[in-house]
Amino acid sequence: MIEAKTKTFLLLLITLLAPLTGARAQSAPRPDARQPQAGTNVPAAPTPTPLHVESHTAADEVLTQLSARPIFFHQGVVVEKLSGETVTEQAADQAFNPASAVKLATALAALRTFGPKHRFATAIWINGAFDKATATVTGDLIISGRDPSFHYEHAVAIARELNQLGIRTVTGDLVVAPRFSMNFGPSSLRSGEALYDTLDATRRPAAAIRAWADSRMALGDTKGLQETPSVAVMGAVYVGSVPRGARVISTHYSPALTDVLKVLLCYSNNFMADRLGDWLGGPEGMKRFLVREVGLPTNEIRLASASGLGVNRFTPRHMLKIYRALLAELKKNDLKATDIMPVAGVDPGTLDKRYSNSTARGSVIAKTGTLGRTDGGVSALVGQMRSKSGEVLLFVIFNQRGNVRAFRAAQDTLVSDLLFARGGPLPFTYTPQTLAIRLSASEFDSSAGLEEYEVTSP
Repeated sequence: MIEAKTKTFLLLLITLLAPLTGARAQSAPRPDARQPQAGTNVPAAPTPTPLHVESHTAADEVLTQLSARPIFFHQGVVVEKLSGETVTEQAADQAFNPASAVKLATALAALRTFGPKHRFATAIWINGAFDKATATVTGDLIISGRDPSFHYEHAVAIARELNQLGIRTVTGDLVVAPRFSMNFGPSSLRSGEALYDTLDATRRPAAAIRAWADSRMALGDTKGLQETPSVAVMGAVYVGSVPRGARVISTHYSPALTDVLKVLLCYSNNFMADRLGDWLGGPEGMKRFLVREVGLPTNEIRLASASGLGVNRFTPRHMLKIYRALLAELKKNDLKATDIMPVAGVDPGTLDKRYSNSTARGSVIAKTGTLGRTDGGVSALVGQMRSKSGEVLLFVIFNQRGNVRAFRAAQDTLVSDLLFARGGPLPFTYTPQTLAIRLSASEFDSSAGLEEYEVTSP
């Protein structure tokens, strides 16, 4: 049965990849494919290498047959047991573009640097007087922070917190500090404008209303569903530093880092990853971390971004070493891969439709990587699979210079064949939690209060 399925897939794969053979294979790189700059010490693009497969059961002969067929694209594979024993490898020491699989390195660096319970702070300031009788601040409202997960529901939560402190109107301006972001937007000014509208119930966009309702339902906050938090800022929106004399009246704390990473990795959010990378010293800081903490050779890796955008270079063996380090970091904190990574066919995001049939659902935990144009088309899959034999296999599959859809089909076939060669897939133990809960689980510290600002109304 397995052999017939594999032959059928190979016929489909050859049809999909036929345009990549012949004259096109000899053509110059596409103009829109970014190439390493001259003088950089980056390994050349890999050439196809036969797939080496451990043959310890008759079922594994399927993989040997698969490796004997012509390969029409660049592929790097390494599959290992938890013990470190190699099951399958191909071009494991050649450099590829891992695309968004780089986010696994970002997650590792963030966990080790900040700790899994870290929360990003957004400080809420005012300058001027507060009239409790009229619920008015005569002055400005200032927001500072660099929380990469700050979203609509958090803005409404700030309005609610200000209402609970007694504030409903601000006569001055809304000032957001540089690097403040909302809804994963890179512009601080536009983020400030979105915050301005979301704070005020009369201006609040429908998307913000839905996000607030979803977050309250996810958290079981029935009281919050019945409330309409609102703070009207009468002035304009500016980006600027916190003015002298302003005082913090409350601090909003993001969800825990593990929850931020779960959302980031499930949806492969580039903005969140790059903002985390900024906290970690940018690509150069992350590269130093990988060299120092993981032991990767500095002259064999290239890191252009914390999100995986651009021209990055890692070998499959490098990436598996990163993944093992990530699993070790999670275990050290009594966490599992399912706590931060997408479970295929269960969690929403990039893997919700893959391995989603009744037998394979939940048996693969992995991070995808996709670049449609860079390096002629890139697809990656990095993670772990569980079979009925009791084995957990760790794997890295890198593909580039070809059709992304065909790459994904080939990756899924390889993973499925490995699982069925070991008795079939077995789901990981995992109780899913909606991502709305994870993103909404923020906190406030309003212990500073407003007493020192209070004035008596005439």
